[in-house]
Amino acid sequence: MSANCCAHTPQTPPDKGYRKILWLALIINFAMFVVEIASGFQAGSVSLLADSLDFLGDAANYGISLWVLGMAVVWRAKASLFKAFSMLVFGCGVLIVAVWHAVNGVVPEAQTMGVIGTLALVANLLTAALLYAYREGDSNMRSVWLCTRNDAIGNIAVLIAALGVFGTGSAWPDLIVASIMASLAISAAYQVTRQARDELQAETHSH
Repeated sequence: MSANCCAHTPQTPPDKGYRKILWLALIINFAMFVVEIASGFQAGSVSLLADSLDFLGDAANYGISLWVLGMAVVWRAKASLFKAFSMLVFGCGVLIVAVWHAVNGVVPEAQTMGVIGTLALVANLLTAALLYAYREGDSNMRSVWLCTRNDAIGNIAVLIAALGVFGTGSAWPDLIVASIMASLAISAAYQVTRQARDELQAETHSH
């Protein structure tokens, strides 16, 4: 993703097709949250837990996006700031859990990580395909796309971590992947925050 798209002029709210896609994405993400958080605790995997919380955060983000979809640019930008803050909190929280697991030497179950990671990847690729056409909209639409993109990347990383845990018998591949996912969340929070602030400033200067 190019950082230049943060300077795009806010667009008008999209058509009803986008609203339907958001509802479908919300349902998929909440269902995967339930599956992954249960599996993450069972497997002792930080990367699965991180991904499950990301699914929950995305479900909430899709819900917020549906709520502000028909509102003025200023309200959509403010909603984007809230979502950026939630991504930042998620990223910091995952880093804290990763450190705790490293200190306590928890080794996750590679097989569970692989199965659930594959299921999550399929779910996120489907959602990303649905949202791809709306990836260059205003900050609210962009935050939705970034969350979905990060999820798909995170799922691939979880599968790589599962292979690493299986091959080494160590927790470090899981912890490294969880840290990468946290970094993606923090980076996305920065991008969305910058674009949302630009939109708010532009809206203020237009009045």
